[in-house]
Amino acid sequence: TEAVGLYNLGQSCCLNSLLQAFLMNIRFTRILRRIRVPSSPAQRRNNVPYQMLLLLEKMQSGKSKAVDPIDLACCLSEHRVELFVQHDAAQLFLTLWNLLKKQMKKPELVEELSDLYAICVQQHLACQKCSFEIKGNSTLLTLPLPVLDANSHRLRTLEDCLQYFFHPEELTGQNMCFCQQCGRKTTFLQSVKLVHLPDTLTLHLKRFCFERSSRTHKLSHYLPFPQQLDLREVLAESQCQADDSEKATWQFELFAVVAHSGSTSCGHYCAYIRSLTDCKWYCFNDSEVCQVSWDDVKCTYGHSSLYWRETAYLLFYMKKHPQ
Repeated sequence: TEAVGLYNLGQSCCLNSLLQAFLMNIRFTRILRRIRVPSSPAQRRNNVPYQMLLLLEKMQSGKSKAVDPIDLACCLSEHRVELFVQHDAAQLFLTLWNLLKKQMKKPELVEELSDLYAICVQQHLACQKCSFEIKGNSTLLTLPLPVLDANSHRLRTLEDCLQYFFHPEELTGQNMCFCQQCGRKTTFLQSVKLVHLPDTLTLHLKRFCFERSSRTHKLSHYLPFPQQLDLREVLAESQCQADDSEKATWQFELFAVVAHSGSTSCGHYCAYIRSLTDCKWYCFNDSEVCQVSWDDVKCTYGHSSLYWRETAYLLFYMKKHPQ
């Protein structure tokens, strides 16, 4: 009935933030509540969907302001998810989702989980000397959006990042590809086109980049993102491979922000989530949960001179009218 926190087990803020983003999503918990319960105690201990369901029920029992996710954490450790170490939220999100998909035994639930989170894109390669081209669809869990362009210039808005991600790239010089039709290496045009968007669209702002010194650097500059996102208005016709009925569903509303503060070597995660029941924003900072305003969420836009402050890292957008 109300937002409940998760105790930090020791550098588990990343896991806690992602669990809140999953469990506050009613469309996800509807799937979770229909899983098949494993038969033996050992199977139940090692089953991620089941342990996540137990945690959800523990959180909804209403007995405390925060609960301990130790059973789920121990279950994850059995699947080689390290405890007491810093995780990258984008990588851990992919790991959790794959474990959920792998251990949900009902095919219809696996399909619903994919419908909820999986993005379909078309990879396209076209020779610039002849008509030879290669096309193929692939599935992504997140759209990994660069926050800098090829010349290391800052992209100004989320919409700019989306347009840049789907902008065609010319492969020249050492990047040229072998063309079967020309019989030699030629210049190719490489592009990604959007085919299908899920009910929950996850955007990964690539704020961590590698420098020539092999050190990871955090990009903290200002990058605003909207509450309402219509991909039909953001992307050009040439950047999409979808019919009008598919595009009609591409209107989204911001549901959650997983934000990172600190540096690459010493950081902390928290989550800002809009409750789907009362439509209010909450900040989930491990065991501490409080109601916040949209202005508080906007503080995660970033600021170049405030390196240690919170910056949005994962954005979860939800379809306004899913089919």
